[in-house]
Amino acid sequence: MATRKSTAKKGAEPEEPRERLVPPDREEAPAGGRTPGMNKVEARGRSRALQALYAWDMRSGDDLARVAALVWDDLAVPADEREYAGWLIHTVAQERVRLDDELSDVTANWRLERLGAIERSVLRLAAAELRRGETPPKVVIQEAVRLAERYGSERSAKFVNGVVDALARRMGVIEGRRPQRGAR
Repeated sequence: MATRKSTAKKGAEPEEPRERLVPPDREEAPAGGRTPGMNKVEARGRSRALQALYAWDMRSGDDLARVAALVWDDLAVPADEREYAGWLIHTVAQERVRLDDELSDVTANWRLERLGAIERSVLRLAAAELRRGETPPKVVIQEAVRLAERYGSERSAKFVNGVVDALARRMGVIEGRRPQRGAR
């Protein structure tokens, strides 16, 4: 039987693989420490919440919490991600009408029903996180844009950026001129 000769020096650390085989949603947080609202679990939790909201949107009439549990069971979502995603899903479920009204106020000429399911779900998710007030608004906007770009398109990301920024200003969580009702 032939044996492979090791090219590594005795006692040396093994080389890092040249290619990372980590899915994008499993990558480490940016260097320089934790930004509030931007750790790996929270980022993956937002993605899990978006998956549940999208599935719920496709199954109109079903209970959101039930749909979320089914999706997360199918995907074997870890408990820490479920906890963060569940927090967001609970907020959407409890305040959907209010969140949709607030989103309608800042989406001039666009009824929520006319939006794509991804955009609508990302906007609801961001509105819920802004409503909770525990994540810095700029992080909420950045994460909403990231999700829209990843699961939607570049155009989706630009639209989401404008809407969530306007919503944050309307809610008074970001300094700046509050948009007039129905204005873009």
